[in-house]
Amino acid sequence: LAGTVPEEERCTVERADASLTYSLFLQRFAFSRPVILHGVTDNSAFRALCTREKLLAAFGARPVRLSTANTYSYHKVDVPFQEYVEHLLKPQDPAQLGSDTLYFFGDNNFTEWGPLFQQYVPPPFRIPGTSPAYSFGIAGSGSGVPFHWHGPGFSEVIFGRKRWFLYSPDQTPHFHPNETTLTWLQRTYPLLPLAERPLECTLHPGEVLYFPDRWWHATLNLDTSVFISTFLG
Repeated sequence: LAGTVPEEERCTVERADASLTYSLFLQRFAFSRPVILHGVTDNSAFRALCTREKLLAAFGARPVRLSTANTYSYHKVDVPFQEYVEHLLKPQDPAQLGSDTLYFFGDNNFTEWGPLFQQYVPPPFRIPGTSPAYSFGIAGSGSGVPFHWHGPGFSEVIFGRKRWFLYSPDQTPHFHPNETTLTWLQRTYPLLPLAERPLECTLHPGEVLYFPDRWWHATLNLDTSVFISTFLG
């Protein structure tokens, strides 16, 4: 069942705490490898605004744009936020393709969601020459996005747990773009030689993952999860 997917046996992504300086971040991680940051910000106030009750009260009647959970996210559907939370936010069906699974992540209306985003404290690091843009999402257990890549960014879990799989730009993963991450984990991952396994780790609330430019990554929500990314473009 989707809700019983375990965490990885061993986290293989390097970790850093609040002692990491900006210069060390640029030197060691910004252009070369991912890192999980812990204790660099305090988003307890933002977390208090992201409970089911608070979000439904603030945004229940407003439309949100859902994307299919496949690599290219071709299909978009607009539904009221309350309908998504009460009827579509459920564990991933293992038999369902990612191209048939609707997922709320990104495509946020910044006029409507702006007051919430103003309460978020982003990671203190930036890549020179880039500007931050937020992407907020909520998804059920077993859901996620299969392998894809884009520019650098940060991702923080507000509620729940999110398991990450990452490959460097010069190592293209084996995957089908319309299959879910759950299907990939069940069918492809066990057959990978150790040398072809991705970097992987599970993010918990308060932890932030940084991923560099063009790194392949796939995600899998181990619980119903609330999360926010800061894309640097």
